[in-house]
Amino acid sequence: MKIAVIGAGPAGITAAYLISKEIPGGKVADLDVYEAGDQVGGLAKSILLWNQKVDMGPHRFFSHDKLVNQLWLEVVGSNYRMVNRNTRIYYKKKFFDYPLKPANALYNLGLWEATRCMMSYMKEKILPTSDTGTFESWVTRRFGKRLFQIFFKTYSEKLWGIKCTELDSDFASQRIKRLSLYEAVKNALLKGRRNVHKTLVDQFAYPTGGTGFVYESMASAITKNGGKIFLKTAVEKVLTSKGKATGIQLENGETRDYDHIISTMPISLLVSRMPGIPENIRQLAESLKFRNTILVYLNVNHPDLFPDQWLYIHSEDLQMGRMTNFRNWIPELFGEEKNTILCLEYWCNFGDPVWQMGDVEIIKTASKETNLTGLLHQGEVTDGYVLRIPRCYPIYFKNYKKILSPIQEYLDQIDCLQVIGRYGSYKYNNQDHSIFMGILAAENAVAGKNNNLWDINTDYDTYQESSVIRETGLVEV
Repeated sequence: MKIAVIGAGPAGITAAYLISKEIPGGKVADLDVYEAGDQVGGLAKSILLWNQKVDMGPHRFFSHDKLVNQLWLEVVGSNYRMVNRNTRIYYKKKFFDYPLKPANALYNLGLWEATRCMMSYMKEKILPTSDTGTFESWVTRRFGKRLFQIFFKTYSEKLWGIKCTELDSDFASQRIKRLSLYEAVKNALLKGRRNVHKTLVDQFAYPTGGTGFVYESMASAITKNGGKIFLKTAVEKVLTSKGKATGIQLENGETRDYDHIISTMPISLLVSRMPGIPENIRQLAESLKFRNTILVYLNVNHPDLFPDQWLYIHSEDLQMGRMTNFRNWIPELFGEEKNTILCLEYWCNFGDPVWQMGDVEIIKTASKETNLTGLLHQGEVTDGYVLRIPRCYPIYFKNYKKILSPIQEYLDQIDCLQVIGRYGSYKYNNQDHSIFMGILAAENAVAGKNNNLWDINTDYDTYQESSVIRETGLVEV
């Protein structure tokens, strides 16, 4: 078999890593991975900046799936540390512990506001809000309107760029499916014991070489096994003939033939560029929406700014949505360096003013906003660096599935083509979900299995055999 993998993010590189194991035995003759960027890892890559390793924002790995955890440990080996999570919410110039700690929340909200939150929650138990299929109605029914407005509304609207009444409830049901006020309070009172909800997990495994080390290690194994990885090589389109994927066309116009193709490129671009695509399917694909991210890294001449690994910024007066402090992950990231690297995230669309800003201007904006939080203390920003990531979040606008379903059905009719990953499947994946997609896509390609990749979402209990990674390795739960 000759197999092509488009994209070297977590999903694509995982599939390629597993497929490459079949090369020495002769089952796979050629394996080629095409990556538009200059390194593997996609959104989970790590970069060297000011003599320190940093990620593309806060990337923690956590899974209960035994297959995923076994693969992760196979690749990482003993090169990881357990990190005790420390995160908070910044709202109205106050810091709320997250996961929730009742005393801290009561103190910050004040007795009157806390009472209003509880009354609002109780009202939902007696007279629940109508389910309109939106994120707002889903969260309000689960937490009450006051808590929705404080802890969900502003942050979600920053992230998605649409009102919560326009955001599909599917996002909430995937990301916070089991989480409720009761579960959050129970977690706080039990201090995390027996908690399995990902949103509340207080410890996670982190590679000593940064998140990208996982995928760099996979890439090394791929080349060692005989596969090839082409960096800075963008694929323009997938070629088909008689209902079968037959090859790819690169941006330079060159075409290459393959027996099987696994694509992680944005589904909207994949479908709209395919030859012979029905016009109605093309129009549906072009109506799918992705959100962009701008990462602004600030080098601050102070080694101890605040204790969190990352902060959720809920304040309406600040444009940034999240702030990562890489000093608080593991010492291997910063070594002997004394400065702290912060990463501020700005979410936007192509036409938004912040996307049009020059690097110097947006670094000034990020520095000013960081100062406004009071987190710099005696530190000063000495340098900045900007990364722009287009189409990194698939937007779950209301009733998006009505648009996505016909596209999925059309792609299912094309033999020897699989679409996976956050971009490819239009799913808001974490690393573990994309890794799992890669595992099943590899099985489909080389073992002839028929795993339904569309079923893998951000909560895949049906595939789950529970285990977690601890300092000693894999532990059954």
